[in-house]
Amino acid sequence: MTMKTLFLQAPSFEGFDGGAGSRYQAKREIRSFWFPTWLAQPAAMIPGSRLLDAPPADVSVEETLQVAAGYDLCIIHTSTPSFPSDVRMAEVLKEHYPKLLIGMVGAKVAVEPEESLQQAAAAVDFVAREEFDYTLKEIAEGRPLSEVDGITYRSSNGQIIHNPDRAMIEDMDALPFVSEVYKRDLHIEDYFIGYLKHPYISFYTGRGCRSQCTFCLWPQTVGGHRYRTRSAASVIEEVRYIQKNFPQVKEIFFDDDTFTDDRPRAEEIARGLGKLGVTWSCNAKANVPYDTLKVLHENGLRLLLVGYESGDQQILNNIKKGLKVEAARKFTADCHKLGIVIHGTFILGLPGETKETIQKTIDFAKEINPHTIQVSLAAPYPGTFLYNQAKQEGWLTDEDEAHLVNDRGVQISPMSYPHLNHTEIFDSVEVMYKRFYFRAGKIAEITGEMLKSTQMMKRRLREGVEFVRFLRQRHG
Repeated sequence: MTMKTLFLQAPSFEGFDGGAGSRYQAKREIRSFWFPTWLAQPAAMIPGSRLLDAPPADVSVEETLQVAAGYDLCIIHTSTPSFPSDVRMAEVLKEHYPKLLIGMVGAKVAVEPEESLQQAAAAVDFVAREEFDYTLKEIAEGRPLSEVDGITYRSSNGQIIHNPDRAMIEDMDALPFVSEVYKRDLHIEDYFIGYLKHPYISFYTGRGCRSQCTFCLWPQTVGGHRYRTRSAASVIEEVRYIQKNFPQVKEIFFDDDTFTDDRPRAEEIARGLGKLGVTWSCNAKANVPYDTLKVLHENGLRLLLVGYESGDQQILNNIKKGLKVEAARKFTADCHKLGIVIHGTFILGLPGETKETIQKTIDFAKEINPHTIQVSLAAPYPGTFLYNQAKQEGWLTDEDEAHLVNDRGVQISPMSYPHLNHTEIFDSVEVMYKRFYFRAGKIAEITGEMLKSTQMMKRRLREGVEFVRFLRQRHG
């Protein structure tokens, strides 16, 4: 008999996007939440399960305890920033329900399984490594922990045991639709992303990323560097399901690390979406040729989320981005020409950063002029090349190592260099935002967008208030 299973993204800092779909677990400039796709996938495979995503739904610890009553198995998604509070949630659950089997998933426990179990003491029974979908299904079906690949667990005598690794999933079409779990368990209006239409839905059409970026968490910990994909037919079928079951959805976002990596497949999916009349967006590397961009745009592509990271070529080389600044410049011009909107993401404080390269990145962002930007601080997550490099080079002190966010969930700068300290890197984020947005042309662009739509007017005004509040909170 299948164990009654609760999948949980635990309550955390107010407005903290630590979800099982978030790439940077932190409080955003504006209230933002990604769909908990990594929890929804195994939840779709276990009959009678429930997914509780507490932060977007504003569910408290007390309410979470009430929901957990009657469950046999609880799977908590965790991350490096949220791990201490997630352990506290596990402790409270164990205290109230001693027989509840508790497991943790996420990149944090995948790369530090033994340390995580030791830090969690008796509150957590096992952690799942690698891709954990089938791992959790086997546990829910009652297979003894000693026989489940891909977990590290605490035996009855307290010993920590490391089982063999789990093989990567090859047949991606065998996985059920996550949108069915969204329909069953989530209120999709709770999920906001500043640059996507609201309400939106996001899901993966494949896992893994061919790029070798040294800072990127998922390919180095859970997803791998091989892009394993669902068939175009399977993706189109899920979009049809969404159209039928969520008529209010205004945009679909494909959350693959780099959806445009397999261009023929991207074009095939786009043509299918074009026939359905869907508005959609995806992640892309800034190297997609004009002809592919044209096919995607003609078939409903509205926006690309593009990781530019830096405007300095040496920094891009240092992080193994595999991208030339000139190629990014041409790609962006092609998108502007076609009318594809760009949300550009940048990272300050990467290896090689100086005051001069920060200025170069700010100037580059203003020159290529994506519609909106996100500026993050270099975050050395355990399990990444960047983390090991930072430790080796002395850019990360023991005190910094455990912290990627402050006590309010706002991202901090854990790395510093002899020529550029924490504070200078931290302050540069605010400088970049102000210099990018507080320009006459950009203000006119956003004002024009607001004047065309009352809904957009309300939304941008709300986001403006949240943005100012966020900048204030950064300095406590």
